[in-house]
Amino acid sequence: MSDQQVDKSRRTWVAIACGAGAVGGVATAIPFVSTFQPSERARAAGAAVEVDISTLQPGEMITVEWRGKPVWIMRRTPEQLASLDHTESQVADPQSLRTQYPTPEYARNQHRSIKPEIFVGVGICSHLGCSPISKLTPGAQPSLPDDWQGGFLCPCHGSTFDVAGRVFKNKPAPDNLEVPPHMYLSDSKLLIGEDKQA
Repeated sequence: MSDQQVDKSRRTWVAIACGAGAVGGVATAIPFVSTFQPSERARAAGAAVEVDISTLQPGEMITVEWRGKPVWIMRRTPEQLASLDHTESQVADPQSLRTQYPTPEYARNQHRSIKPEIFVGVGICSHLGCSPISKLTPGAQPSLPDDWQGGFLCPCHGSTFDVAGRVFKNKPAPDNLEVPPHMYLSDSKLLIGEDKQA
């Protein structure tokens, strides 16, 4: 073989090796670069959640997950709404003005909601993060006062909340239950996690 043929053969093999290396580098880089994008689960964790409330009957409550938190959606009865007048003087922050969990402006009212009958609240106690249980039946019950109007009881340290998620006075919980940002897409569709039209 002549020197020219050897040089040509070397160049060919060098070109093939460089091409294979470039293809291998790109094949390796694509999965590596894609790891910098958030996963579907991570995107979903912060995404707004659409909820159909068309079948929610008065007195019923459903729980959905938003950002890893339980969010309660409750359709209150007329009697439950009337009980808020009774608890107004017994709760620590009736207008939700405290700032541990800033309450959206549209929920700074006695009902703590956009529509009086629908309560949307995060089901996590503002004390140490336990999940309160629903005690919606009025009347005397263990761990509750004799004039109990219905609401929520935190089983960890005894904090109590009315049916608007307002904490009663002299309880360990320093604040009302959090009201997440939310808005109505229609009479039967609720969007949790956003409260402004795009």
